[in-house]
Amino acid sequence: MMTEDELDKAESYWTSQEKDAKKMPAEVLRERAEAFLTSHNTCALACGAGDFVRCTPLEYVWRDGAIWIFTEGGLKFHALRKNLRVSLAVFEPYAGFGKLASIQVTGTAEIVDPESAEYAAAAAAKGIPQEMLDRVRNRLHLLKIEPSHMDLLMSSLHDEGLSPRQSLDC
Repeated sequence: MMTEDELDKAESYWTSQEKDAKKMPAEVLRERAEAFLTSHNTCALACGAGDFVRCTPLEYVWRDGAIWIFTEGGLKFHALRKNLRVSLAVFEPYAGFGKLASIQVTGTAEIVDPESAEYAAAAAAKGIPQEMLDRVRNRLHLLKIEPSHMDLLMSSLHDEGLSPRQSLDC
């Protein structure tokens, strides 16, 4: 069992290094984060309420500064009913400690009204035909995740003289 001091040190590992870390400009970081999110399509979405927690692998699209997820439902909605704060991770398969590439996003989920223009635009952007939408509209839910914070972790940033962990408040 870890002591309180060991837990404190583990918890503050990255934040304690940030004071001396070489950071990239926020706009460059935002571009890198968006490029990473655009170049991938699968995330692990974590949500929870009280003692209930759920982490679900889902396909997503990065568009208009948000993460858009079509889903048929599931237990994640048990948590979302009570708590719209979520976290998600997008990452490259592990290829060695010096080749890490991932992003963690913290934000707020919104369950988009299926009769809204926003829902229709997301479906069109995803290429979901209208006739399919008409058949599944009551079963196909749309989550819009508005990021509030992102942590980009890329080992390759060392090569640029930067800290491998970069944080961005959105």
